[in-house]
Amino acid sequence: MTTREPRWAGVFYGAEEASCRREIDDCVRQAGSAKVSSTWLLGGIVPHAGWVYSGSVAAAVFSVLARPRPETVVLFGAVHRVIGPTAAVFDQGSWQTPLGDVEIDGELAAEVAQATGLMATNRQVHLEEHSIEVQVPFVRQLIPGARIVPIMVPPTPRACDVGGAVAEAIRRLGRVAVIVGSTDLTHYGPRFSFTPQGSGQQGLQWAKEVNDRRMIDRILDLESGQIVAESVEHRNACGGGAIAATVAACERLGATDATLLRHTTSRETAGHSDATDAVGYAGIVFHTAHQPTTDS
Repeated sequence: MTTREPRWAGVFYGAEEASCRREIDDCVRQAGSAKVSSTWLLGGIVPHAGWVYSGSVAAAVFSVLARPRPETVVLFGAVHRVIGPTAAVFDQGSWQTPLGDVEIDGELAAEVAQATGLMATNRQVHLEEHSIEVQVPFVRQLIPGARIVPIMVPPTPRACDVGGAVAEAIRRLGRVAVIVGSTDLTHYGPRFSFTPQGSGQQGLQWAKEVNDRRMIDRILDLESGQIVAESVEHRNACGGGAIAATVAACERLGATDATLLRHTTSRETAGHSDATDAVGYAGIVFHTAHQPTTDS
């Protein structure tokens, strides 16, 4: 059996069971209780920085998505290393976390991997990436018993097609599933070689209130086809492919609305008012008032 061992435990989040569980509990407490008016929850967008910075934003989304009691969580990851033109599916086995293993939904993974030209089975490219790994302990603790399908999605024009193919596979198999896309927003400041509005408070404010907001508004308006180009042109998301695939998949499953649960930055969550660099984080959920249909 293939087991993907954690690469970033002890760096982005606690490596021991007690510390990992305590950190998630703290993140959930900081997130508070979010209310979403629509009945049917289909997916969300979460950040993937160290939990001390972005964990409460991710916890807010996973806490909401736990309510439908999904059987499977499809995790679309941001690509920080070049993997080629197709999305990469981790298709079997399990992912190890400090809280225990999370099983791969092998049947759904095999179904989506049949989307020739869009996706291919490739476990190797997942080994060093963190954008999906930091989400899996949240799934383990907040949605116990759920299986996962991890998919790395490069920021190409085919990202929306990836999302559509996953949604169709979910419908064919009759899965009760949610889709989660992993991305951070604008990386602003000298550290990131991105200071179009200068260094300091004014530039950081622009990054959050203008540049991040451009991407957030496209997500809230369900503009899946515009997201990759937006992320490339304005550098306001490191996971443009993951976002586009998530929005497209949720739309195909029936999403009619999106709700922003929280929008913040590393400067705010870390309490570093004198910081010259910051990364934006948003927690968003997709939903509809009407029960999604399946082909089962």
